Amino acid sequence: MTPHEQACLDMAAEAMRRCQALGADEVVATVREGSTVEVTRRDERVEQASEATTRRLSVSLLVDGRYSSHATSDLRPEAVQTFLKRAVAATRVVEPDLDRALAPIELCGRGATDAELDTLDPAYATWSAEDRGALAEAMERAMLKRRGEDFVSATASVSDGSGRTAQVTSHGFADVSGGAWFSVGCMVTLAEPGGRRPEGYGSYSARYRSDLPDVETIADEAYVRAREAIGSGPIASGRYPMILLNRAAGRILGTLSEPLNGYAIHQGKSCLADKLGERIGSDLLDILDDPTIPRGLGSGPWDDDLLVARPRQIVERGVLRSHYIDVYHGRKLGRPPTTDGRSNWVLPTGTRSWQEIAREHEKAILVTGFLGGNAHGLTGDFSFGIRGRLLERGEPTTSLSEMNVTGNTLRIFHQLVELGNDPWRWSSTLAPSLVFEDVQFSGT
Repeated sequence: MTPHEQACLDMAAEAMRRCQALGADEVVATVREGSTVEVTRRDERVEQASEATTRRLSVSLLVDGRYSSHATSDLRPEAVQTFLKRAVAATRVVEPDLDRALAPIELCGRGATDAELDTLDPAYATWSAEDRGALAEAMERAMLKRRGEDFVSATASVSDGSGRTAQVTSHGFADVSGGAWFSVGCMVTLAEPGGRRPEGYGSYSARYRSDLPDVETIADEAYVRAREAIGSGPIASGRYPMILLNRAAGRILGTLSEPLNGYAIHQGKSCLADKLGERIGSDLLDILDDPTIPRGLGSGPWDDDLLVARPRQIVERGVLRSHYIDVYHGRKLGRPPTTDGRSNWVLPTGTRSWQEIAREHEKAILVTGFLGGNAHGLTGDFSFGIRGRLLERGEPTTSLSEMNVTGNTLRIFHQLVELGNDPWRWSSTLAPSLVFEDVQFSGT
């Protein structure tokens, strides 16, 4: 532990002790620090350069069976003392909530060491303003050298951030976690007859800067996506095989997230509340929630309830094995807690590329991205606008837009018939391209 981390832990511990002295029965004191830097270039100059830093103290309190949480960024000693007095006093006047309490200490702790999680790139400490500017300029140069007569504009962006969290509880938990991330991306706008301005983008994030693709690859992707959008429009409504590109798979998988959590189940807003042990998808649907993946964007040593972070099978061969039950809603539901929310979702991979799979279909729709839409956690119904291409025996024939894909969470995963061999690594959803049969698309 560094001296600065120890100082943050000491500040949290002192806040916890003061709250106890003021009459709090249970306390979680947290000191969070974070910084985010972003550089954006457009028209061969810096359009925006910003840096934001935060440092705050928060306390969650249980006083005479009453619960509340409070936060402040004024960390002067005299201000903190006033803040804590007011926090305890305010808690005394709220309604009692008998389900609020710290998680049992035997369930709390660290699921992996910092070295195992590997969420802090050693290069981050020396990553300078000059380095950020140079990367943004290189990203922009890669965009501009690809411009043609239809070019309108290009934007390059580079961002990164780091954070540290020190937490101390009145029942004996005390530890510090942290990490950093890097992101680089770009967007290009083209012109087409009729005045439309199709856009394409490429964007990647990773814990280690060395895990990001090079700027040439990202620029190529942005131009490909922009040119694919030229002349795009809807085709006839109908049911088609859907090939969901790996980078877009998280949107459909995300329809599972809300109805899996304890809040939705308790509030009667979950279509998956009574589905434990039941089949919710085909045998190909396997979802492992793993917060211990080295360099994972969703990795961490514990969850928001301070429960030890452990891998957990959410869906196994199409059968739902676990909900996300936090400590509070576990008590309300009379169920043991699991964890408060998702971390990294890992899906298995297949043996073929989506291109190989597409050649077997007379017609299929390749979904490359989504444009708005919504999903209903209770009914499971969803409707999303799409970007993509119509494939005929694997060959792209029509660029698609102004179309929706519709379905239901309880049915769509039964329609999963194959997984690609191309897992997406730059997200907390590590999924390959997914192939679904007989999916409803609305167009003309």
